[in-house]
Amino acid sequence: MPDKKRRILILSEIISPYRIPVFNALAVHEAVDLHVIFLAETDPGLRHWPVYKDEISFSYQVLPSHRLRVGDYNLLLNRGLRSCLTKFAPEAVICGGYNYVASWEALWWCRRHQVDFVLWSESNRHDARKGRAWVESMKSYFLARCDRFVVPGKASSEYLQSLGLPEARIAVAPNAVGNGWFAAQADRVRAQAAEFRTRFGLPGQFLLFVGRLVEEKGIFDLLDAYGKLGDDIRSQTGLVITGDGPCRRQLEKIARSIRAGAICFPGFVHRDDLAGLYALAECLILPTHSDPWGLVVNEAMACGLPVVVTNVAGCSPDLVENGWNGYVVSPRDSPALEAAMDSMLRNPELKAKMSLRSCQRIQNYSPEVCAAGLATAAFPAGRQVQRIS
Repeated sequence: MPDKKRRILILSEIISPYRIPVFNALAVHEAVDLHVIFLAETDPGLRHWPVYKDEISFSYQVLPSHRLRVGDYNLLLNRGLRSCLTKFAPEAVICGGYNYVASWEALWWCRRHQVDFVLWSESNRHDARKGRAWVESMKSYFLARCDRFVVPGKASSEYLQSLGLPEARIAVAPNAVGNGWFAAQADRVRAQAAEFRTRFGLPGQFLLFVGRLVEEKGIFDLLDAYGKLGDDIRSQTGLVITGDGPCRRQLEKIARSIRAGAICFPGFVHRDDLAGLYALAECLILPTHSDPWGLVVNEAMACGLPVVVTNVAGCSPDLVENGWNGYVVSPRDSPALEAAMDSMLRNPELKAKMSLRSCQRIQNYSPEVCAAGLATAAFPAGRQVQRIS
């Protein structure tokens, strides 16, 4: 047992359901005294998640905030951060991103007080958000002033190294969801599958997409690929497109033109029912054009699903092995997507093996493993901690 717990403060944008299990696990780490500052409870413009406050067992607070739209950008403005930092007196700060005013305020506070500042970065070389000169300039300035970095996996680590950052300063905290919770919910729904199918109007057998209905998620590629599957396949296997977004009406119009097969749009589905969709699906399809990670893949694998994912999703190098527990295809490649879905559906024995392999692999991506990675990023072995006088 350590002589004294070390104080870690995490700065995070919103109270995301998938971060709660990780922070709960970190809060019981034997070497950590954790406090989390959220910049807002949620982002109503982008996410429909409920805030599961009853599941939180770590110390936290939500800063007063105001969202302001400037051109194509949404600014999140906060007050009270400096007083919170001074009151908690962290020995290390882990900051989730550099694109908030509060992130820069925390960085400057740490530099002034000689407190280690760790950037929690999910960006990768395929990230559609990068590329603008002024953004890259600000990013370079910010990165140069960070002490260390923590990433969810291989794609993010390789990206930081491509920017000239040494691997020795990069720790890995694998992105995780509550695997046990999703697996248990999936088992519960399988035991009452008929009732669940009736409630959502689901096909007897179906492929599943989960995410925002926007073009960059590759949904139009998915519809195109599904429409080109053989009539024999589509007559037996539907497509369930779960989520909401600005492209929904256009997608529904295209879906109506596909003559064979059942295409269902249940809209946004809350977490409890989402586990049920994973439980009854044949496979999860994530045909994204750009995605820092893709936590729906973690959720699906925890429920025992094989996965078809594009190679630009941040999770693909870590979670999906082509031909082993799913397929990895290029983005915007409808023929490859069609071939992957066709192979999955025509080979039930292979699909069953892929399902078991997904369950095996996702065990290494648990909240406890992620929490351990965060603790290591904050306090590497042998690191002398600076303390505020």
